[in-house]
Amino acid sequence: MISVRRAGERYRGGDPAAGIESLHAFSFGRHYDPANLRFGAILACNEERLEPGAGFDEHPHSHTEIVTWVVEGELTHRDTAGHATVVRPGDVQRLSSAGGVRHVERNDGDVPLVFVQMWLAPLRPGGEPSYEIVRGIADSTPYALPEAGAMLHARRLTAGERTAVPDAPYVYAHVMRGHVALDGDELGPGDAARITDAEGLELTAEGAAEVLLWEMAR
Repeated sequence: MISVRRAGERYRGGDPAAGIESLHAFSFGRHYDPANLRFGAILACNEERLEPGAGFDEHPHSHTEIVTWVVEGELTHRDTAGHATVVRPGDVQRLSSAGGVRHVERNDGDVPLVFVQMWLAPLRPGGEPSYEIVRGIADSTPYALPEAGAMLHARRLTAGERTAVPDAPYVYAHVMRGHVALDGDELGPGDAARITDAEGLELTAEGAAEVLLWEMAR
Protein backbone atom coordinates (compact mmCIF):
# COMPACT_ATOMS: atom_id res chain seq x y z
CA MET A 1 0.00 0.00 0.00
CA ILE A 2 1.29 3.47 -0.92
CA SER A 3 0.14 6.69 0.72
CA VAL A 4 1.44 9.83 -1.00
CA ARG A 5 1.79 12.97 1.13
CA ARG A 6 2.34 16.23 -0.76
CA ALA A 7 4.75 18.98 0.25
CA GLY A 8 1.87 21.45 0.64
CA GLU A 9 0.24 19.23 3.28
CA ARG A 10 3.10 19.63 5.75
CA TYR A 11 2.58 21.66 8.92
CA ARG A 12 4.28 25.06 8.97
CA GLY A 13 6.28 26.00 12.03
CA GLY A 14 9.44 27.77 13.06
CA ASP A 15 9.91 31.45 13.77
CA PRO A 16 10.09 33.54 10.56
CA ALA A 17 11.03 36.66 12.53
CA ALA A 18 14.12 34.79 13.80
CA GLY A 19 15.00 33.49 10.33
CA ILE A 20 13.64 29.98 10.93
CA GLU A 21 11.11 28.23 8.69
CA SER A 22 10.04 24.67 9.53
CA LEU A 23 7.91 22.20 7.58
CA HIS A 24 6.73 19.11 9.48
CA ALA A 25 5.58 15.88 7.79
CA PHE A 26 4.23 14.44 11.08
CA SER A 27 2.48 15.85 14.14
CA PHE A 28 4.95 18.17 15.82
CA GLY A 29 4.76 20.76 18.57
CA ARG A 30 1.48 22.63 18.43
CA HIS A 31 0.45 20.75 15.27
CA TYR A 32 -1.26 17.61 16.54
CA ASP A 33 -3.04 15.05 14.38
CA PRO A 34 -3.71 11.71 16.12
CA ALA A 35 -3.80 10.02 12.70
CA ASN A 36 -0.33 11.31 11.79
CA LEU A 37 1.94 10.53 14.73
CA ARG A 38 4.46 8.17 13.12
CA PHE A 39 5.14 5.73 10.29
CA GLY A 40 7.13 2.66 11.18
CA ALA A 41 9.99 3.93 13.34
CA ILE A 42 9.79 7.50 12.00
CA LEU A 43 8.42 10.05 14.46
CA ALA A 44 9.35 13.24 12.61
CA CYS A 45 10.61 14.44 9.24
CA ASN A 46 11.30 18.16 9.50
CA GLU A 47 12.60 20.41 6.75
CA GLU A 48 14.38 23.37 8.31
CA ARG A 49 15.41 26.58 6.57
CA LEU A 50 17.73 28.85 8.54
CA GLU A 51 18.89 32.27 7.44
CA PRO A 52 22.53 33.20 8.11
CA GLY A 53 23.04 33.61 11.86
CA ALA A 54 19.78 31.82 12.74
CA GLY A 55 19.53 28.61 14.70
CA PHE A 56 18.14 26.58 17.55
CA ASP A 57 19.60 27.35 20.97
CA GLU A 58 20.60 24.53 23.30
CA HIS A 59 17.65 22.17 23.84
CA PRO A 60 17.18 18.62 25.14
CA HIS A 61 16.38 15.29 23.48
CA SER A 62 15.96 11.80 24.88
CA HIS A 63 15.02 8.31 23.64
CA THR A 64 15.27 9.39 19.99
CA GLU A 65 17.55 8.59 17.06
CA ILE A 66 18.12 11.88 15.19
CA VAL A 67 19.44 11.74 11.61
CA THR A 68 20.27 14.93 9.71
CA TRP A 69 20.78 15.44 5.96
CA VAL A 70 21.91 18.85 4.67
CA VAL A 71 20.48 19.98 1.31
CA GLU A 72 22.37 23.27 0.97
CA GLY A 73 24.58 25.38 3.20
CA GLU A 74 26.40 24.18 6.33
CA LEU A 75 24.97 23.16 9.71
CA THR A 76 26.96 23.79 12.89
CA HIS A 77 26.25 21.15 15.55
CA ARG A 78 27.38 21.16 19.19
CA ASP A 79 26.18 18.88 21.96
CA THR A 80 26.73 18.32 25.66
CA ALA A 81 28.52 15.01 24.94
CA GLY A 82 31.41 17.10 23.57
CA HIS A 83 30.84 16.88 19.82
CA ALA A 84 31.29 19.98 17.64
CA THR A 85 30.83 19.45 13.91
CA VAL A 86 30.00 21.24 10.66
CA VAL A 87 27.64 19.12 8.55
CA ARG A 88 27.68 19.65 4.77
CA PRO A 89 25.66 18.32 1.81
CA GLY A 90 26.32 14.62 1.31
CA ASP A 91 27.11 13.98 4.99
CA VAL A 92 24.92 11.84 7.25
CA GLN A 93 24.82 12.91 10.90
CA ARG A 94 23.35 10.72 13.64
CA LEU A 95 22.77 11.70 17.25
CA SER A 96 21.46 8.95 19.54
CA SER A 97 20.00 10.95 22.40
CA ALA A 98 19.43 7.80 24.53
CA GLY A 99 18.95 8.72 28.20
CA GLY A 100 19.36 12.42 27.43
CA VAL A 101 21.54 14.96 25.66
CA ARG A 102 21.35 18.65 24.78
CA HIS A 103 22.50 20.23 21.52
CA VAL A 104 22.72 23.43 19.51
CA GLU A 105 22.08 23.73 15.76
CA ARG A 106 22.99 26.91 13.89
CA ASN A 107 23.68 28.41 10.51
CA ASP A 108 27.01 30.12 11.12
CA GLY A 109 27.58 30.58 7.38
CA ASP A 110 26.77 33.54 5.15
CA VAL A 111 24.25 31.72 2.90
CA PRO A 112 20.87 30.14 3.73
CA LEU A 113 20.91 26.63 5.20
CA VAL A 114 18.38 23.93 4.30
CA PHE A 115 18.41 20.56 6.02
CA VAL A 116 16.07 17.68 6.74
CA GLN A 117 16.04 16.09 10.16
CA MET A 118 14.39 12.76 10.83
CA TRP A 119 13.59 11.40 14.29
CA LEU A 120 13.23 7.65 14.76
CA ALA A 121 12.09 5.67 17.77
CA PRO A 122 14.77 3.37 19.24
CA LEU A 123 14.03 -0.30 19.76
CA ARG A 124 15.14 0.06 23.39
CA PRO A 125 15.02 3.30 25.41
CA GLY A 126 17.76 4.62 27.67
CA GLY A 127 21.51 4.08 27.46
CA GLU A 128 24.34 6.51 26.82
CA PRO A 129 24.19 9.17 24.05
CA SER A 130 26.33 8.54 20.98
CA TYR A 131 27.23 10.46 17.84
CA GLU A 132 28.44 9.68 14.33
CA ILE A 133 29.00 11.58 11.11
CA VAL A 134 29.72 9.96 7.75
CA ARG A 135 31.35 12.38 5.34
CA GLY A 136 30.22 12.33 1.72
CA ILE A 137 28.37 9.02 1.88
CA ALA A 138 28.52 7.19 -1.45
CA ASP A 139 25.32 6.89 -3.45
CA SER A 140 25.40 3.08 -3.33
CA THR A 141 26.19 2.84 0.40
CA PRO A 142 23.22 2.43 2.77
CA TYR A 143 23.48 3.83 6.29
CA ALA A 144 22.41 1.33 8.93
CA LEU A 145 20.62 2.48 12.06
CA PRO A 146 20.26 -0.79 14.03
CA GLU A 147 19.16 1.10 17.14
CA ALA A 148 15.85 1.76 15.33
CA GLY A 149 15.74 -1.33 13.08
CA ALA A 150 16.14 0.94 10.05
CA MET A 151 18.44 1.65 7.10
CA LEU A 152 18.78 4.88 5.11
CA HIS A 153 19.36 4.84 1.35
CA ALA A 154 20.33 8.23 -0.12
CA ARG A 155 19.93 8.09 -3.90
CA ARG A 156 21.11 10.73 -6.36
CA LEU A 157 19.62 9.91 -9.75
CA THR A 158 20.16 11.15 -13.28
CA ALA A 159 17.36 11.65 -15.83
CA GLY A 160 15.71 8.34 -16.66
CA GLU A 161 17.66 6.40 -14.02
CA ARG A 162 15.77 3.84 -11.97
CA THR A 163 16.35 2.62 -8.46
CA ALA A 164 14.69 -0.20 -6.59
CA VAL A 165 12.57 0.57 -3.56
CA PRO A 166 13.69 -1.80 -0.78
CA ASP A 167 11.37 -4.74 -0.17
CA ALA A 168 10.47 -4.12 3.46
CA PRO A 169 7.51 -3.94 5.86
CA TYR A 170 7.83 -0.13 5.90
CA VAL A 171 9.52 2.25 3.47
CA TYR A 172 9.44 6.02 3.74
CA ALA A 173 10.50 7.88 0.57
CA HIS A 174 11.15 11.62 0.75
CA VAL A 175 12.05 13.62 -2.36
CA MET A 176 14.72 16.21 -1.70
CA ARG A 177 15.26 17.51 -5.24
CA GLY A 178 13.79 16.94 -8.69
CA HIS A 179 10.90 14.72 -9.72
CA VAL A 180 10.47 10.95 -9.64
CA ALA A 181 7.74 8.51 -10.63
CA LEU A 182 6.55 5.80 -8.24
CA ASP A 183 3.93 3.29 -9.32
CA GLY A 184 2.08 5.87 -11.44
CA ASP A 185 2.45 8.80 -9.02
CA GLU A 186 4.75 11.74 -9.73
CA LEU A 187 6.58 13.03 -6.67
CA GLY A 188 8.29 16.42 -6.50
CA PRO A 189 10.42 18.26 -3.93
CA GLY A 190 9.05 17.81 -0.44
CA ASP A 191 6.63 15.07 -1.45
CA ALA A 192 6.79 11.76 0.40
CA ALA A 193 5.44 8.24 0.04
CA ARG A 194 4.65 5.95 2.96
CA ILE A 195 4.82 2.39 1.68
CA THR A 196 3.61 -0.64 3.62
CA ASP A 197 4.80 -4.13 2.61
CA ALA A 198 6.86 -2.80 -0.29
CA GLU A 199 7.67 -5.40 -2.93
CA GLY A 200 8.99 -5.04 -6.48
CA LEU A 201 8.67 -1.23 -6.65
CA GLU A 202 10.96 1.19 -8.50
CA LEU A 203 11.55 4.93 -8.57
CA THR A 204 12.28 6.54 -11.94
CA ALA A 205 13.89 9.97 -12.11
CA GLU A 206 12.38 12.44 -14.58
CA GLY A 207 15.51 14.58 -14.34
CA ALA A 208 18.30 14.96 -11.82
CA ALA A 209 16.81 13.96 -8.46
CA GLU A 210 17.77 13.23 -4.85
CA VAL A 211 15.64 10.91 -2.73
CA LEU A 212 15.95 9.59 0.81
CA LEU A 213 14.56 6.09 1.36
CA TRP A 214 14.09 4.67 4.86
CA GLU A 215 13.86 0.88 4.98
CA MET A 216 12.31 -0.27 8.26
CA ALA A 217 11.47 -3.53 9.96
CA ARG A 218 8.04 -4.19 11.40
